[in-house]
Amino acid sequence: MAHPLDEAVDAVRFAITTAPGPLRIGTVEVRGARYPAFVEAPPDLPAFFAQCCALHVDRPCLVDGAERLSFAQVHALARRVAAGLIVRHGVKRGDPVALAARNGAGWVIAYMGIVMAGGVATLVNAFCTGAEMAAAIRDADCALVLADRFRLEALRTSPDPVGTTLVPLDLEAGIADCLAPLDADDTGIAFPALGPDAPATLLFTSGSTGRSKAALSDHRAKVQATLHFACTSAAVATLLAQRGTPPDPAQATLLNLPLFHVTGEVNVMLQSFALGRKMVVMRRWDALEALRLIERERITYITGVPLMGVELADHPRRAEFDLSSLANLAAGGAPRPTEHVVRLRDGLPTTGLLYGYGLTETNAIGTGIMGDALHALPHSPGRALPPSVELGIFDEAGNRLAPGEEGEIGVRSIANIIGYHDRPEDNARLFTSDGYALTGDLGRLDEEGYLTIVGRKKDIVIRGGENIACQEVEEALYAIPGVRECAVFGVPDARLGEVAVAVVHLDANSALDNVAIGRALAGRLAAFKQPSRITLAADPLPRLGSEKIDRRTLRDAWLAEASPA
Repeated sequence: MAHPLDEAVDAVRFAITTAPGPLRIGTVEVRGARYPAFVEAPPDLPAFFAQCCALHVDRPCLVDGAERLSFAQVHALARRVAAGLIVRHGVKRGDPVALAARNGAGWVIAYMGIVMAGGVATLVNAFCTGAEMAAAIRDADCALVLADRFRLEALRTSPDPVGTTLVPLDLEAGIADCLAPLDADDTGIAFPALGPDAPATLLFTSGSTGRSKAALSDHRAKVQATLHFACTSAAVATLLAQRGTPPDPAQATLLNLPLFHVTGEVNVMLQSFALGRKMVVMRRWDALEALRLIERERITYITGVPLMGVELADHPRRAEFDLSSLANLAAGGAPRPTEHVVRLRDGLPTTGLLYGYGLTETNAIGTGIMGDALHALPHSPGRALPPSVELGIFDEAGNRLAPGEEGEIGVRSIANIIGYHDRPEDNARLFTSDGYALTGDLGRLDEEGYLTIVGRKKDIVIRGGENIACQEVEEALYAIPGVRECAVFGVPDARLGEVAVAVVHLDANSALDNVAIGRALAGRLAAFKQPSRITLAADPLPRLGSEKIDRRTLRDAWLAEASPA
């Protein structure tokens, strides 16, 4: 049987989705297949923003430094941006418009304006170099780029110029000055008719296994994914109220994840419009600043990669701050070591923990687990969350596997992307014949549908014919007290073909060395699974725009240093 908490949430969710209202579930046919869907959903993002902002009107929407904007103000500004994109910059329905910037109120309003003008919001990874951003912009066929100061300069000085119109989006200025290059009177503007099938966004995959690809979503997928998260939030809030502990109605979240990443975009930003939740901008992650903002803005919800929560729980100044408002701390986007659950429970005892599994290709939806269920099953990211998601495990031939068997994880949902822009061969590999998006992750389902992730198809080291899952070795490393971050990858070996190497970043006060780590692993892993070499990194490990550890860069650097020897 499923965990009792999951069964309780399911019962409330069923009541919500079968009753008349905006979250009623039916089926919708898309591209020849039928899917569960919210049948009363707004048809596209412009309608979604209009409905949400009309519902929440005067509630606080965006806080960015001294700037504080209501939902009504944000929507009015977005209409003016959309008008400016149409009349000043010639944007037409279906035109990709790049957004290359760090988090800010101007980023959110520019995103809204792009889709309201009928453009395709092309979310460029702002952590990339100028040349990398330029390549992504060219790949997406963007004629117009909105960029903050740093990204604007990087694009202008790139050795391989982007060759398109660059418009400044100065996030350091007040909101009126920030949006001035896009501003126009929206009176009498005929905004384009869109609908659910119109293209809405292009997001770039993290590039952890190769060159980044632009994932194309229609408006239906974005709205359905957002309502999927909102449905679960509503079910949990209803259950808490039934049990006598209703959540704070003044919901607030940090925009701490990059908004160009699908979790920041859908789960945090778009869901906040649905919930009427205040969004407080963080330009970049800093645990001490996050503690300050939680106290000052009464933050109720944060999501991020697992390490972010641990940094809050372990911060030496945590006791100085009132964190009583923080009801929920969620994580996803990277494997979560099971020992993190214990550290979070001890460091943030009044905060509920949530964990989920989703991808850019699924618009962030997939599995979820929380509270007592997470503590009971700390190894699992949960089950396929109803009502939108189906999970399957597939072998190399595309056959569906039985519970307990390991294979590639597939996710089927109306929120899946249409495909990768201009990548027919990749698209042919992405989907099964019955509409499952193949994730590249390896896992298994138990009899109750709970998922265990064992690694990535390409995160396997084959040492002398024996397969080593990098994630398994990383889990063993994280279980060693003093290990803060680690990454495991394969490197060539003349005798065995390939061996595993670990790069480890330690806690500041740790006395560990390579020998001590090796001894600790000896009791946790079979001999063939233990890294052949362990390298200690003085600095935190590099990360991709999605905040996942960048194994590829680490491996390239390791090989470059090792090659002379």
